[in-house]
Amino acid sequence: MAGIDVGAGGGGGRRALNSEINMIPFIDFLLVTVAFLLITAVWTTFSRVNANAQLPGRPDVDTPYPPQKVLHVHSKPTEFALVWKHGATTISETRVRRSKDLGEYTRHTELEEAVAEQWKTHGEHQDPADPKPDLAILHTHDQAPFREVIATIDAVYATQRDRQMPSGQREKIPAFNVAFSAR
Repeated sequence: MAGIDVGAGGGGGRRALNSEINMIPFIDFLLVTVAFLLITAVWTTFSRVNANAQLPGRPDVDTPYPPQKVLHVHSKPTEFALVWKHGATTISETRVRRSKDLGEYTRHTELEEAVAEQWKTHGEHQDPADPKPDLAILHTHDQAPFREVIATIDAVYATQRDRQMPSGQREKIPAFNVAFSAR
């Protein structure tokens, strides 16, 4: 049986205590903990949100990039504001009434339709040979429920465009990359 012999040593007039600590429960607990952590690591890879922080700007001071049109999606309690900007200049602004909360899963169909219509009018990367998607920046308050943020991202990603692959095939891809506002 696995165990540790713990004895009192060093003299001092005390009698030697030999007791054995059973290590089997500790080893069982350790193996269950490692198994739990491995399973949890796999689950976290499935729960990722496809969003990035590739904002337009200059990674190097010597190489300026021209500003591109960006869709800013402002999530407010009663509505969404879709604002197209080119640098600091506002090109257009559209307000979309927020649909009622549909329970556990909220889908913003009005927002999906408005984003698709706005992209057809103002989107820069509509050519199928252009591999780059347009950029949408989501502005939301810090206390927004997670499901609300995900439903808004899903509504923006619902706008699809054709993409010409190097092999000549066409496939549908999201028209936008979504990034979060730094505010």
